[in-house]
Amino acid sequence: MAISGMKTDAAWQPSSSFWFERPTAVTGATGFLGSHLVTSLLELGSSVVIVRRDEVVPTSVTESWSGRVSVVHGEVQDLSLMERVLGEYDVETVFHLAAQSQVGVANRNPSSTFETNVRGAWTVLEAVRRSPDVRQVLMASSDKVYGTQDRLPYTEDMPLLAVHPYDVSKACADLIAMSYAQCLGTPVAVTRCGNIFGPGDLNWGRLIPGTIRCLLQGKRPLIRSDGKMVRDYLHVADAVRAYLLLAEALAGDPALRGEAFNFSLEQPLSVLEVVDRLQTAAGTSFEPDIRSSASNEIPAQALSSSRARSVLGWEPSLSLDGALAETVRWYRDHLASGDPGVNHA
Repeated sequence: MAISGMKTDAAWQPSSSFWFERPTAVTGATGFLGSHLVTSLLELGSSVVIVRRDEVVPTSVTESWSGRVSVVHGEVQDLSLMERVLGEYDVETVFHLAAQSQVGVANRNPSSTFETNVRGAWTVLEAVRRSPDVRQVLMASSDKVYGTQDRLPYTEDMPLLAVHPYDVSKACADLIAMSYAQCLGTPVAVTRCGNIFGPGDLNWGRLIPGTIRCLLQGKRPLIRSDGKMVRDYLHVADAVRAYLLLAEALAGDPALRGEAFNFSLEQPLSVLEVVDRLQTAAGTSFEPDIRSSASNEIPAQALSSSRARSVLGWEPSLSLDGALAETVRWYRDHLASGDPGVNHA
């Protein structure tokens, strides 16, 4: 997929020799990031098995690899199932992305969020500990684990000050990963990304896809917050590259076990600033509909990716405005096809 604003001369590319025919397991594969990760793994020649709980509406991304991956139906909280997956498919690399990721759902039903995100984390890691073939585990965390800090941007040495249910669930998972790595030698590393966006995200409750759909349908963009909350962003292609790079680095350097890495464009923007940029890309000028109804949200977040740059050699390959413009074009084509779809994975 060609993206305007790409800086391919500086972008690290995954090793085809490392990934070719590599048995790889992905949880959360039908989600937004997971679906793109599976696509890249297949392009690299990996042998992919996914763990899938629910049947969800397919997207153009998941449809592109339907029938090309092995599928095991079940929950990541099922230890015997996870042990079977890792053992029967001779898995060497695990990407654990499965999670209850919706803040609103976590606020309404924290117990199921803790069950999936916390128990799911230790179950996957325990299955890995009992599976001698697994060489690397990448766990998807969140910038929200840092909570509200006295200074920004977040760096990996900051304490985890999560308070809200979703944020706490991911912070707990991070601590569990650190324990398994440092005390039990489990080869796990953690990723903390800014808000990921790009083609294929059909969760209209998220800011970028929801705003783009409103703009392209001639409606005022709906803002649940007061529009002043600040967030960092990352295109899904660069997020996938971050996961693949960290997995390769972990394979070559056991000292990375238990370590966490931030990945973002390091261009924090308020919600209203994001909407303004999307309006520029879409050629619209609607007055936002500001509801100020969001709760349990951190006022301002920003990530430093300096450690990823210095230790891993990672750099984003996409400019923010170029990636936003390309994303708007994708949604324009998708919505024009008459099949908007819905995906809350």
